[in-house]
Amino acid sequence: MILFPAIDLKNGQCVRLEQGDMARATVFNLDPAAQAAAFERQGFEYLHVVDLDGAFAGKPMNAQAVEAMLKAVKMPVQLGGGIRDMATLEAWLGKGIRRVIIGTAAVRDPAFVKEAAKKYPGRVAVGLDARDGKVAVEGWAETSTVTALDIARRFEDAGVAAIIFTDIARDGLLKGLNLEATIALAENISIPVIASGGLASIGDVKALLAPAAKRLEGAISGRALYDGRIDPAEALALIKNARSAA
Repeated sequence: MILFPAIDLKNGQCVRLEQGDMARATVFNLDPAAQAAAFERQGFEYLHVVDLDGAFAGKPMNAQAVEAMLKAVKMPVQLGGGIRDMATLEAWLGKGIRRVIIGTAAVRDPAFVKEAAKKYPGRVAVGLDARDGKVAVEGWAETSTVTALDIARRFEDAGVAAIIFTDIARDGLLKGLNLEATIALAENISIPVIASGGLASIGDVKALLAPAAKRLEGAISGRALYDGRIDPAEALALIKNARSAA
């Protein structure tokens, strides 16, 4: 199980949103690269980054901040937000992003995702952000008519590295992960699933390590780390001990 610390970028700053609403943003750090380095010092092994402005614009909008983070850390970085075509995807991989996350284009242009995953095996993830069971797109500004499972099944056998499943209703609100829906998704597809949205406490980390959640690859934590509700050392020690016992 991997615990991914999250850095969401808006106007070059490290922020957290509530339920994906750009008007409900809290700035946590003016220097995303310094925040990334702090996460690495704490012992995290994989960084999750989202270009929020890019998700709305459909193209990278915080490239300077992302590039600064890549210089500041040695750990792998996965990036989502505004990656809608092969040129953008390849540019990020060329700059050192380990894994790109495709969200809106996974709904609008599944052929692109399949082509990218085939060309770059293990380096393309799909971000599925659900509101009331239906996948939202365009930076969560629009809700589609398809379910996360419907879309995830499109990419079975396509070489997609992971599905990142976010419950928008919980995101940024510290209500706890929607483990029931996330585990149900994981049990119905062969692609590894990462939980996102609402992780609030060390209790959530323990739940992720329970046998019922064994199919999950990991989870993303944002606000709870910034607020101090989760002690990184305690969370990472739990994960390390669980791995040793496996």
